[in-house]
Amino acid sequence: MLTSLPFEQASKTGMTPVRRAPRSLKQEYQEFILQRLEEYKNTVPRAELLKIGDEAVRELQTSAQDQYLLTEVLLLEHVDRIIARRLRLPSFPRWRQKHRALREAQREPTHWGFDRTHPIVPWAARLEPGDVIVVLGAAALPEALFLAAHDTEVFLLDQDLGAVEAAEGRAVTEQLAGTFQALVINFGSWFPDLSPALVAIAPGCLGHLRAKQRASLIADLQVRTPSGGVHVVLPPPAEHREVIPLAPEALQSLYRGWQVQRGRRSKRSGFTAIKPPRQHDTALNVSE
Repeated sequence: MLTSLPFEQASKTGMTPVRRAPRSLKQEYQEFILQRLEEYKNTVPRAELLKIGDEAVRELQTSAQDQYLLTEVLLLEHVDRIIARRLRLPSFPRWRQKHRALREAQREPTHWGFDRTHPIVPWAARLEPGDVIVVLGAAALPEALFLAAHDTEVFLLDQDLGAVEAAEGRAVTEQLAGTFQALVINFGSWFPDLSPALVAIAPGCLGHLRAKQRASLIADLQVRTPSGGVHVVLPPPAEHREVIPLAPEALQSLYRGWQVQRGRRSKRSGFTAIKPPRQHDTALNVSE
């Protein structure tokens, strides 16, 4: 949870995501190995996999000496061992050393291309492992992965399937897939049942929506956010600041009653809104 601020866990109904206990390094290592094995299996021809299977059978028959029955499970496990050997996957101690260095780098904003003046940076230190984060818009992928590196549960939502698939691939590359999920949703129709401690919004992803649709989506997120929760409306990327579909200040009027902190550089620097304690969760009445 945000330090010194209340936080309510997401309830589990059906396929509702819930806060998970922080994973151990051993679990992360096992996920890393499985991901590398699956990547290999998905990229080599089937004939090559069959050759590996034949190699596994020969090795098992040589070592078994009729001491146990050669089962399908045993064969599949040995196939994975052969692939791991070919890929020269690291042992756990060696992986752990590199992994810790990678995580330290990922917790620095410069790793993701922004500096410490970025509005998302000060909130990372106030989050606790397992806090739920919602990020609207694949344009905010760097911010999403930055927060995932702090052991939070990050859900990135976008309407573009290609952008979501690219985000998932980047998370795997950065070894952050265990704390990161990217979902394709239609903004304004359905929303996963989450209670986010922090919401980060790339306003450009809402530019195509009608004003009433945007207001309804933001109001829904506001209700889901517990008192003391934070919404960060992000500035547009530097390369998109000349022409943007929706400027951050266009959303500020939807945060009446919240404590709003504006960006220092310009109106387009984004803003942060904090939900006041004990505020009643009522949807805002808005019109187009």
